[in-house]
Amino acid sequence: MKDDAFPTTTYLAWQFAQIIAGRLERGLREEDLTLAQHNVLLHAVRTPGLSAADIARRSDITAQSIGAAVNQLIERGLLRREPHPTSRRSMCLFATDEGRATAARAGAISRRIESETTAPLSADDSSTMHRLLHRLVEELNPDALS
Repeated sequence: MKDDAFPTTTYLAWQFAQIIAGRLERGLREEDLTLAQHNVLLHAVRTPGLSAADIARRSDITAQSIGAAVNQLIERGLLRREPHPTSRRSMCLFATDEGRATAARAGAISRRIESETTAPLSADDSSTMHRLLHRLVEELNPDALS
């Protein structure tokens, strides 16, 4: 039986996300980063002092995955922990100089992949897609845009 509603928007979004994630994962190997590590480093650079829990909430990634990524980045000297000024239970995360340099190179990789994967779109279509995705994320996980 033919389903006239296939492919659904959800299916297409999932497929595109899989394509982006796979390409980004392969590209980040140049910096010896996983997707989770890249995400943690990005947040630590953009918002110094966040906790691992903050990053997990913003990313919608499990605390365990974020914790593992944090520990690996600390071991590599790309991230450091400092005690939270008011909470004895939390630690603040900061990118080191090497971490910021790694994040900058990873950002260039990410921008290249975005450019490659959106190349079939016109500039207007790309802008519209960005605006629509931003609106959806803003509604569904506003912490991701904090």
